[in-house]
Amino acid sequence: MRERIQRTIDDLVASGSETGLQVAVIRDGETIVDAVAGLAGPDGPPVTPGTLFYAASTGKGVAVTLAHVAVERGLIGYGTRVAEVWPEFATHGKGGVTLRDVLLHRAGVPGLPADITVADMCDWARMCALVADAKPWWPPGTETGYHAQTFGYLLGETLRRATGQPLSTLLAELVTRPVSVEGEVCFSVPENRLPRVATQVAGPALERPPPGSPAARATPAAVLPDAAYANRRDVLTADIPSAGTMTARGVARMYAALLGHVPGVGLVSPERLALMAAPAFAGVDQVMGFPTTWAYGYSPYRPGGIEGRSGSTFGMIGMNGSAAWADIDTGVAVAVMRNRFAAGDLTAVEAVGRIVAEGDR
Repeated sequence: MRERIQRTIDDLVASGSETGLQVAVIRDGETIVDAVAGLAGPDGPPVTPGTLFYAASTGKGVAVTLAHVAVERGLIGYGTRVAEVWPEFATHGKGGVTLRDVLLHRAGVPGLPADITVADMCDWARMCALVADAKPWWPPGTETGYHAQTFGYLLGETLRRATGQPLSTLLAELVTRPVSVEGEVCFSVPENRLPRVATQVAGPALERPPPGSPAARATPAAVLPDAAYANRRDVLTADIPSAGTMTARGVARMYAALLGHVPGVGLVSPERLALMAAPAFAGVDQVMGFPTTWAYGYSPYRPGGIEGRSGSTFGMIGMNGSAAWADIDTGVAVAVMRNRFAAGDLTAVEAVGRIVAEGDR
């Protein structure tokens, strides 16, 4: 498997379809692939296993993991109403929204103001105030629609209010420090780690959602991530937990720890793991307009075209073509990072997923 994946990512870089790639595969706690190819920017340096990559919504899987670990520790419950810890959120009939609703994208507040700016996105207090004052698009708890940008603030502020800890502090205390990946899986990147972040290189122009559509209202053009957005220092150093910056080996180890395969680390019980990975919603997404399935905050999709048991695979894919996932039945955790920002291009992710799935047969 190691040789096949290395050849595959070398070929993708040589073809010009990728700039830099990083792949990690951990099976039953053993790292069997820690591969890199290409450059961390248009002019270098070479990608290393320690290079950090902006990973877009792959970061949602990290935020969701943090929430489940917080529940495991008794810091909050799935049935906790957001307004219990964040009273301002109760406006406009949102008082019944629970943490469970947030995880399943059914809180009803996916939208952002049309005049939102990137500077606003980097201002935690401002964004949380906007989310708290938002009028729901549907009666909360009755429909599911992808909260592309508001998800991180909604989940993050709920956890912050419940624990009294800033989000990045909570991530370190509950997840990355116990798993020994602190500084390799981040919401806000520490200043001293910024030189390790790969430069995102623009791919084909993004296809923007039609003006006025639910998807466009959820993520106005000014804050729709692209390479320039992902390279901004203020974005990288802010807590915007609908996204994240990470290494493949770091986030793969996080997923391996969820599987219970990191010695001495028990992030969640086996019973909670099964709950987290089980499909909890299937239907039409009210924002994206197409059928979708959600596990408990994770996507149950397994890249590679080889389906496993329902309720076994869980993870998250980023719009820039990054991904991280785990599979309970095969004991595998996988992550793919890239710095060619071509929205929706999953060529590398699917190729790696196929090799891993074939190796698990």
